[in-house]
Amino acid sequence: MEPSKSPRFLTLIMLFGAVVFGMVLAGSLNLTVPSQGLTSSETANAAENSVGAPGPSSAAGLPSFADLAEAVLPGVVSIHTAKIEKADVHGNVPEELFDRFFRQRPKGEEEPQEFRTDSGGSGFFISADGWLITNYHVIEGATAVTLRLNNREYDAEIKGSDPSTDLALLKVAGENFDYLALGDSESLRVGDWVMAVGSPLAFDSSVSVGVVSGKGRSLGLSQATNSFENFIQTDAAINRGNSGGPLVNLAGEVIGISTAMSYGAENIGFAVPVDTLRSVLPQLRESGRVRRGFLGVNVNNIDYKTMRGFGLDSTDGALVTAVTDDTPAAKAGLEPGDVILNVDQHRVKATRDLIDYVSAQSPGKTVELDVIREGKHLSKKVVLEERPAEQETAEEQPKESKEKELEWLGIQYGDLSSEARERLQLPGNLGGVAVLNVAPSSPLYDEGVRPGDVISQVNGARIDSARTFERIVGAARSGDFLRLYVHSVGRQGLFSRFAIVEVP
Repeated sequence: MEPSKSPRFLTLIMLFGAVVFGMVLAGSLNLTVPSQGLTSSETANAAENSVGAPGPSSAAGLPSFADLAEAVLPGVVSIHTAKIEKADVHGNVPEELFDRFFRQRPKGEEEPQEFRTDSGGSGFFISADGWLITNYHVIEGATAVTLRLNNREYDAEIKGSDPSTDLALLKVAGENFDYLALGDSESLRVGDWVMAVGSPLAFDSSVSVGVVSGKGRSLGLSQATNSFENFIQTDAAINRGNSGGPLVNLAGEVIGISTAMSYGAENIGFAVPVDTLRSVLPQLRESGRVRRGFLGVNVNNIDYKTMRGFGLDSTDGALVTAVTDDTPAAKAGLEPGDVILNVDQHRVKATRDLIDYVSAQSPGKTVELDVIREGKHLSKKVVLEERPAEQETAEEQPKESKEKELEWLGIQYGDLSSEARERLQLPGNLGGVAVLNVAPSSPLYDEGVRPGDVISQVNGARIDSARTFERIVGAARSGDFLRLYVHSVGRQGLFSRFAIVEVP
C-alpha cells in the first residue's frame, strides 16, 4: 500500500496553477502596467513621440501644464467695475435720520437716488506699456474700471470698444508689464490643447485646461453680435469672471478671448477668435470704435436642397434672402434669390466669407459682386456705407446749466440739531455737520463715510455750521487733498477717524 501524497505538496501544486492562470488572464485582458515593461530608452522614445505634450510627464504619464501657467499668469489681470445709475426717486432721505440730525431739509434732497453695481471679469496685457484686452460686456456702462495684479490695483481707462465682437481695449499707466503674444486662431484644429486663464467667480489667477471642441460656433447672444459670431468652443472650464481672459495654446500665445458659457451643460465654453481681435485692434487704438462696410442684405448658407432648388453647381456662395430698402445693396439692384459667388475676386464659399470681407472694408469703398440670378451671371458694383449698428455711439450726458456747490463730494449734509448732539454724546466744543446721504459715486463712500456720521473738521479747521463747511471745502482747488475728521456712533460708542479725498 502506497503512502498518500502530502497535503503540503498538493497545496503547492494548486498555488502554481493559479499563478500561471492569472498571468495568462492578465495578458489577454491587457492589464499589465505598460511602464513596468519599458526600458529607460523606450520611455524616452515614447515621450519624444507623444503629440502635443505640453510639458514633462508626471509619474502617471499625464502631461503637466505648470510651466505654461507660470509663463502666462503674470500677463493676466482681474478686472473690477463699478456702475453708477440714477433712479428718479424722491424722498430718499430716511425720515428717522432727518428727525435726528436736521433742523431743515437738506440740500439736494430732490435729486435722483444713485445706485451702484459692482461686477468683474478678466483681461490680459498685449503690450508692455499697459494696453490690455477684455470683453465689451465686462466694462459696458462702467463708471470706473480697476485692475488687480500682483496684489496691486491700477485705474484703467476705456480706450475703445466694439459691441459687435464683444471686445474692449483698455489702458493703464505704467511700463514693463508682462504681456501675452497674439497667436493664430485660423490654424487651430479641433482637439488641440488650450488653457483658459482668468478670475472665475473672483478666484484670481485660475487656470483650466481642455481642448478645442469646435470652431465657427454661432450662439445668437445679441442682435449686435449676430452677424459676427464665430466662436471657438472649448471644454476648458469657463465660468463667470473668466470673461475677457485669454485662451492660450501650448506656446502661451493668445488664440481666443473667453466670452461665454453654456448654462445647460458642463464645460462648454466659447471664446472670440484672436484673429477677430487682430482685425479690429487698429481701429480701436486709433479711434476707439470700429467702422464697418455695410451691404444691407440678409444671407444664408447654401445646403444641398437649396443648391438643387436654385439649379446651382455647388453649395458655394451666399444666398440673398432679403434686401433692406435704401441700402447699398438695394441701390445696386440686388434682389432676394441672388447668389453671391465672389466679392472683389475673393471666393465666397459661405456667408462668413462675405460678411468678413465686407465688414473689413471702409465705408465709401466700392466692391464688385459676382452674382448668379436665375442661372445668369451678373456683376454688381456696390458703394458700401457704414453699418448702422456701428453709428450708434454713446451720447454725452447733458451737463446741468449750473453746477451745484460741492456736487463732486456726493453727500447730503446739514446743521446738527441740539437733540442730535446729545444723542451722539458729542463734547460741548465739538460742532460739525451731519451726513444724511452718501452717493455710491462719492469719494467719501470709499472712505467709509455713511449716513449718520458727523464731520467736525476739514484740514484742521473746525466746522460749526453747514455754511462753514461749504466755505472751506468750496475754497479747495483741483488737486488739493481734504482731510475730514469724521465721527460715527456704533455699539462701542463714538468712533472717530480721518477721511481723505482729493479734489477733482
